[in-house]
Amino acid sequence: MSVIVEFRVPSSSFELGRILSVDGLSTIELERLVPTSSKTVPLFWVYELSRESFVEAIQTHPSVTSASAVDVFADRTLFTLDWDADEDVIFRSLTETDGQLLSATGTPESWTFEARFIDHNALSRFSNRCEAESVSLEISRVYNATAPDTGPWYGLTERQREALTLAMQMGYYDIPRGCSTKELATELGISDQAVTERLRRAIVALGSATLNPGDTAHTNR
Repeated sequence: MSVIVEFRVPSSSFELGRILSVDGLSTIELERLVPTSSKTVPLFWVYELSRESFVEAIQTHPSVTSASAVDVFADRTLFTLDWDADEDVIFRSLTETDGQLLSATGTPESWTFEARFIDHNALSRFSNRCEAESVSLEISRVYNATAPDTGPWYGLTERQREALTLAMQMGYYDIPRGCSTKELATELGISDQAVTERLRRAIVALGSATLNPGDTAHTNR
């Protein structure tokens, strides 16, 4: 039976975290991983940061070949990053243990990951590989993917759960609506666009965990 784990690691302990630890950065959210030949290219959202200074900062890293903006909005930008994932203990260990990355959210200080493994033994192998390279995983929860009710949040990350809970409490899904995304953004301390994106991700994660838990194809879309 497959198992899903949510864990946190310091940004300084793995390669991608070091690459994206840029001064002035607030939040990064992984959109999805795109396989290209033998490499895996991440697409990720960066919020409220100068595109030019961000690209300039990360392109100085020796593991980075190139970085570019894909979609640009007022408060966030979708970037693609061409880098050497073999240098990253988290991504390399996921590949070696057949783990699937479901979500990742980071700041300059730490990252929270959610990943799926075929069973608890595969999760243990992943954890052991990370520990062997001095990367300690702060595991917050583990639950069976085919029995999401055994986990407290049905596939939601902490930020997604917070946003969805607040939206329900403030009547965002009521008819008529009891609040707007701008009001939710004020309560959460993020932008209007970020609220919309976070709620979208929360609904997709919740649906994937409860309606068809064995299907991961749409988790990060």
